[in-house]
Amino acid sequence: MAKKILASVRLQIPAGQATAQYPVGPSLGQHGINIGEFVRQFNSQTQSYEAGLTVSVIVTVYGDRSFNFIVKSPPASVLLKRAAKLAKGSGKPNAEKVGSVTRKDLKEIAEMKMADLNASDIESAMRMIEGTAYTMGITIEG
Repeated sequence: MAKKILASVRLQIPAGQATAQYPVGPSLGQHGINIGEFVRQFNSQTQSYEAGLTVSVIVTVYGDRSFNFIVKSPPASVLLKRAAKLAKGSGKPNAEKVGSVTRKDLKEIAEMKMADLNASDIESAMRMIEGTAYTMGITIEG
């Protein structure tokens, strides 16, 4: 018989740098899972990512207080900020452009995110990432 799912928690955590403090501790502690065990497993599974790169993780907590998690690719906004060498996006994206990325950067980001996007091909994935860039005040060159 399948385990009863108690909760599903979505978090964004720097790869390889999870600690029992915010956001991991309060989010998972309320469901009664072993936070130390989660931190150890998460950090060992995300060692291959660039240090400090924020990744999305979905933690499924079961009724017997066991858990499993799925690590997703980093959010598109994080990848766009890294490609454009920005600290943050624009507060007024229609009026104030803060940076730019090339179509090559856009394609690399789309390829990295392809598994997590609802896109049938790389061109539609690139258009999705382009939309995120537009809402952040980042222009696309070439």
